[in-house]
Amino acid sequence: MKTLTGLFAAALLLSVNAFAQHPSGGGHGSGGMHAAEHGIGGGHIPAHGPAATHGPARAPYAAAEEAGHPAAPHVHAEDDRWVGHDTGRSDPHYHLDHPWEHDHFPGAIGPGHVWRLHGGDRGRFAIGAFFFSVAVFDYAWCDDWLWDSDDIVIYADPDHVGWYLGYNVRLGTYVHVMYMGP
Repeated sequence: MKTLTGLFAAALLLSVNAFAQHPSGGGHGSGGMHAAEHGIGGGHIPAHGPAATHGPARAPYAAAEEAGHPAAPHVHAEDDRWVGHDTGRSDPHYHLDHPWEHDHFPGAIGPGHVWRLHGGDRGRFAIGAFFFSVAVFDYAWCDDWLWDSDDIVIYADPDHVGWYLGYNVRLGTYVHVMYMGP
């Protein structure tokens, strides 16, 4: 009986992750058209994460670069340009003494895997049966996220060891997130 109960619990845990993911459909459709008109968010899903920073590091993202753009790091829909991800590997805001302290995220990442937020806040939020935390330095950039219903895509962060990038599909903004475990 214990074996049967254990198998049932494992199957239930795995099914939660399956229901938390949404097919991306390539990031286009009615939301994608809206994003193309306004340049950010609206359902657009970037085809790739940011490239690693080469050359001199820049100051952390501080303000919108033009009218109508969010005052947060974001991705331009027309060319998948990651605005604000150019502070370089030595940015002290994202230094971790113990990178991957909670292991690497075992779930799927990238544009083909859209996750629905289902509870929590910037300090600890859930997608599927997994938990993440937003980098303290990025807290203000996710004040308008809907922690119980927004769709996000997780991308690898090529510059900051131990971090991922959580991209909000509705807003077109992103923050650094750390995997906290199941």
